[in-house]
Amino acid sequence: MTTPAPGVSVEAKNFNWLVNRFAQNTAGTIAAIAVSADGLLIAMSSELERSNADRLAAISSAMLGLANGVSDSHPLGAPDKVIIELERGYLLVSTISIGCSLGVLAGKQSSLGTIAYEMAMFANRATEVLTPGLIEELKNTVGM
Repeated sequence: MTTPAPGVSVEAKNFNWLVNRFAQNTAGTIAAIAVSADGLLIAMSSELERSNADRLAAISSAMLGLANGVSDSHPLGAPDKVIIELERGYLLVSTISIGCSLGVLAGKQSSLGTIAYEMAMFANRATEVLTPGLIEELKNTVGM
């Protein structure tokens, strides 16, 4: 994980630490990112390069946008998680709070139920700390 620049708030450092810890401690997880409602990367785990994290943030945001389109068209409720199965793994995207989301790359042998549970637990912790001010700070400091 890239170390935030001096002058970054303790809250921003803690949130980055939470995302990195999620990726390192959740069995089967390859990498994780957090994305703001406008599709910008706000935190990333150390396994990703910045350019790949930015691309994954855009993809994750678009996935939730499509899922919200289904929700708008059909009375099935708001999306909770979106899962894309790939040949050798998965991309899971879950809402966190205030329109933010968590994107997770996972290996094919991982337990999706366990990862989904850990994503829900992460969302509960993140909801307590993510404020509009913190999200703005994270957008301006990620990767520094």
